[in-house]
Amino acid sequence: MANIILTDGLRAEYERLFESCSVRQERQALVESLVNQLEIHRDRYQSVGDSLGIPWAFIAVIHNMEASQSFYGHLHNGDPLTARTRQVPAGRPKSGSPPFTWEQSAADALTMKGLSSTTDWSLAGLLYQLERYNGWGYRTYHPHVLSPYLWSFTNHYSSGKYVADGRWSESAVSKQCGAVALLRRMAERGLTAFVDQSAPDSGAPMVARYATAKPSDPGLLDRAMTLQAWLNTHPGIFLKVDGVAGLKTSTAYRLVTGHYLPGDPRG
Repeated sequence: MANIILTDGLRAEYERLFESCSVRQERQALVESLVNQLEIHRDRYQSVGDSLGIPWAFIAVIHNMEASQSFYGHLHNGDPLTARTRQVPAGRPKSGSPPFTWEQSAADALTMKGLSSTTDWSLAGLLYQLERYNGWGYRTYHPHVLSPYLWSFTNHYSSGKYVADGRWSESAVSKQCGAVALLRRMAERGLTAFVDQSAPDSGAPMVARYATAKPSDPGLLDRAMTLQAWLNTHPGIFLKVDGVAGLKTSTAYRLVTGHYLPGDPRG
C-alpha cells in the first residue's frame, strides 16, 4: 500500500475536519462514558507516554480502539497478553517472554510504529499518526469515506467500512467510537492539548509550523501571517509579516513563549 505523506494540504484537511467536528447527539453519552474511563487510567497512559515522549491522549485513544480499554490485551491489536500477538502484527513483542505487562506491550506497539518524542505531535501530526496506525486503506481505495477509525460517531462519518479483510461495504456503519470523537471531547474538557494550539483563553493565535518557504495552502499562510503579526505586538520583536514561519519567527516565538515552533530542528 502506498505511503501517505503529511503534506501541507493534508495538514490543513486534518485541522479543518477537527475544528468542525462534533459528536453525534445520539452518541454523546457513550463518548462521555468512554472518556471518563480513559481519564481514570490517565496515570498508566502517562507513564508510558512520558518515557517515550508520546502524548498520553494518543495512547489512550489507541487503547480504546485496539483493546476496548482492556489492560489484559496487547495495544497492537487487543490479543491476550498471555502470549505474543497472533493477529497482525503477529509475534509481538519479539523480545521477552509472556505473559507481558500492558506497559511492555504498549511500549513495543508504539516504538514498532517509530513513534517517539521526535514525532510531529501537532494536531494534524497526531491525527496523521492515528490514521497511519490503522492503515491507509480508506484514504487509498475509498477516499469518499473518511476513515471510521478516526471519525465514527462524528458528523464527518455516516457509512462505509471494511467488514472483513479486503471486503468493503458501502452501506455498513461502524459501531465503534472513532478516535477523534474521543480526542475532541478530551480537548473540550481540557484533558489534553496540542503543541501547536494555544490555550483557548491565552489570547494567542494558533501556532504555525516551522517552515523555510511560504506555504501554498491559503489557510496555513494566513495562520503564519497572523502569528507573525501577533508576535510583533511584543516589545523588541520586529518581524516581516510574510507568512514564512522560519528561523526569525521561531526565535521570536521562543522569546515570547519559551518554545520554538513545532518542527524547528532546534526544538
